[in-house]
Formats: sequence, structure tokens, C-alpha cells
Amino acid sequence: MSRRRPPLPPPDEGVVAALNADGEGVVREGKTAFIAGALPGERIRFQRKRIHKSYDEANLLEVLAPAPERVEPKCRHFGLCGGCSLQHLEHGAQVAAKDRELRDAVERVGQVMPAEWAAPLTGPVWGYRRRARLGARFVTQKGRVLVGFRERSSSLVADISGCEVLVPQVGAIIEALSHLVMGLSIKSRVPQVEVAAADNQTALVLRVLDPPTAEDRVALVAFEREHGVRFYLQAGSPNVLETLDGRDEPLFYEIPEFDVRLRFLPSDFVQVNGVMNQKMVAHVLGLLDLQADSRVLDLFCGLGNFTLPLARRTGEVVGIEGEEGLVQRARDNAALNGLTNVRFHAANLAGDEAAEECLRLAGPGRFSHVLLDPPRTGARDVLAAVAKLAPRRVVYVSCHPGSLARDLGILVSEQGFTLRSAGIIDMFPHTNHVESVAVLDGPGG
Repeated sequence: MSRRRPPLPPPDEGVVAALNADGEGVVREGKTAFIAGALPGERIRFQRKRIHKSYDEANLLEVLAPAPERVEPKCRHFGLCGGCSLQHLEHGAQVAAKDRELRDAVERVGQVMPAEWAAPLTGPVWGYRRRARLGARFVTQKGRVLVGFRERSSSLVADISGCEVLVPQVGAIIEALSHLVMGLSIKSRVPQVEVAAADNQTALVLRVLDPPTAEDRVALVAFEREHGVRFYLQAGSPNVLETLDGRDEPLFYEIPEFDVRLRFLPSDFVQVNGVMNQKMVAHVLGLLDLQADSRVLDLFCGLGNFTLPLARRTGEVVGIEGEEGLVQRARDNAALNGLTNVRFHAANLAGDEAAEECLRLAGPGRFSHVLLDPPRTGARDVLAAVAKLAPRRVVYVSCHPGSLARDLGILVSEQGFTLRSAGIIDMFPHTNHVESVAVLDGPGG
């Protein structure tokens, strides 16, 4: 006999105290509740739906007293689609909320305070997203294929016809993509469409569990011509891709201020916001305060997004990255740009041996500057190596305030660095994602 779930409690009312890291409103009156769509300062009516030990998840039933920062979402799918979480909050207020989140993490988790809180770095608000992974699913009950982001708090593909944050050449053809996949013989065997919009072409990577037929290929080629995109078929490994015509014109993006062009695969990591990436690179290089003879170590360097611009402005740069394929493409990019003062190495930058390996590959001598741009888990395992290299300045680019705050605390409290400044970079408008950058001076800097 199955156990019956206890009935849900009656609806509650309360005032939203803050936003959590997922962009949900937090009500602390009584047992804490997290409510998507609610904003700080609002009085709301809500229904608790998932009961946990220390908090509950709830649905927003009614906004009784809206916040002055509440706006009408631009996208008609907001609330269903999980691609955005903050379109109902005025953009300036979004930036302010992310700034507060960073400050709270640095002060509470890192237990440090910068000499200066830097002004947010901002850019385009709509049509900025050049990288995305969209789900695709043939839904029998609807009799059609859905292509889009996942629904909020669900594994289901959201039923959307367009997207306001994707680059326009993709956001405007979501419905056309759905019709295209619906017409394929393998419509139930295409679970994913990955977007990689480069400066020279827009790539759409179709994950195919069965090979397309000749008729399918004809339809895909016609779609390419009509919409100015280029399909890649991914049948196995993410890096093994096939174009429809067998030719592979490399994708690239440019950073004009530094006369740099970077080639990449559609499956490679690149910063999601092209305009903000250009701004960020220039901003970070300015924060490093380089000299012509500076030696810079770029950890978690990827394709060379920072490394190659650094090589344009200073004496020597060493880039270290964990993924072998990215390292090879970084080397190729250096050659493509005629840069000979940069070296790249592959090494695992996480784990007990990361610091020792980092020091071995960096080579002898002192580095005047270190740049860190780690994944969400942060750079904790290489911080001892950074300290031993005794740089004059460290700039830390982060995609997670919590891991950044933890690492800043270690560098300041245990390694003697001074936190000069910290601030956010508005890389992902309308989402809860917080990109940030911090500047530290070495003990002898």
C-alpha cells in the first residue's frame, strides 16, 4: 500500500525580504519560503508546494503590493521558460541585486573587505546570448516537436516560439526550428540543439541518436540557406562533428581592441556574451596594470581568451588549462595571430597535485602577474602555487560569488594578499548568474 502524501497547508501571505541565489523571492515570516517571481519588498500570497526541513518551495499566487522595480517581462514565455529568472525586475535593480549578492558573499564567506567596491561593468540587455544548449523533444500529446530551454524547475522542454535573450538570428527562428525537426524522419531522435553564434557564422549542433536520411539532409540544407545558419551533426563525442556538405569553415570571434581572432569549435566553451567579453578583456587587462616586460601566468586559460590579448600588451605569458583540446586550439590561435611570446600547457588544476603541477609547468622565475578564471568550483587547489610565485598583482575572474569569496579569504587571511577591489560584470542579464572580478596585491607588491 502506497503512502499518501500529507495535504498541502493553506495559502500564506508575507513580505518578500530578499532574493536568493536562484533569483527567487525569500519570505522569512514563519518558516522560510522561496517563491519564484516574487521581488523584495512585495507583499504576496503564495502556496507552499515542496516541504523541506528548514525551508519550503512555493508558488506565487498573487502580488498584493508590487515593488516599484517590478516591470512587465519582455518575453511572453517568461515564468514558464527556465532560460531567464529576472525579467520581471527592472534591469538596474537586477544589477544592484547581483552587486549585493557579491558583497554579501565576500564579507560573510570570505570575511574580507576590499579597499574599493568597483562599479558594475554593464552592456547589452537583450539579444546577447551567443551560446546555449536547447532541448528538443517530440511530444506525442501535442503532436509536435518543442525546441527551447527547459521549463523552470522541470526537465520538460518549454513550449516557446522565440527568445529575447538569444542572438536575434537564433531567437527569431525557434518556431521554425521546431517545424524543421518535426518534419524529419528522426524527429524523436533529436534531443538537443546547441547554439554557437560566431562572428562569421551561426552554428546549430544537432544531437542525433540516429543518422538522418537523404531526405532529412535536403530539408536541413534548405533551412541553412533560408535562415543563414550552419548545421553540425553530433552523433557521438561532443567534439566529433559533421557538417552537411563535409566542409568545415572554422568558427571565430574577434577582440578588435587587441587585434586578436580566436577560432573555436561549436562545442567549446566561450563567454556567452560577445560584447561583454570584449569589455571584460579590456577591463581585466587594465586592472592588471601591465608593463612591457611583465610576466603573466593565466590559469584556466581555455582557448586563450585573455592570454592572447595579454601577449599583445606584455613581455611573456604562460597559459595553463585542464582540457587538452582547448590547449591545442589555444596554441593554434597563438600561431594564427602571429604571437610568439606565449606558451600553453595542459594540466589538471584541481586536486592535491594541482599546485605542484602548476609550479612545474610555469617554469623558473617570478611572475609579476597572475590571472585566474576558474569554473564555478573556484581555484582553491592552485592558490598555494599562486602565493609561491609571489606576483605583484592577481586578478580573479569568477562565475560564482561563493567560491570567489572563499578563495579571496584564503589569499588574504592565509597568504598575505591585500584585496584592492571587487565588482560584478553583467554577463547574463535577466538571469541569476553573477560574473565578477577581484583585484589583489601581493605581499611584496
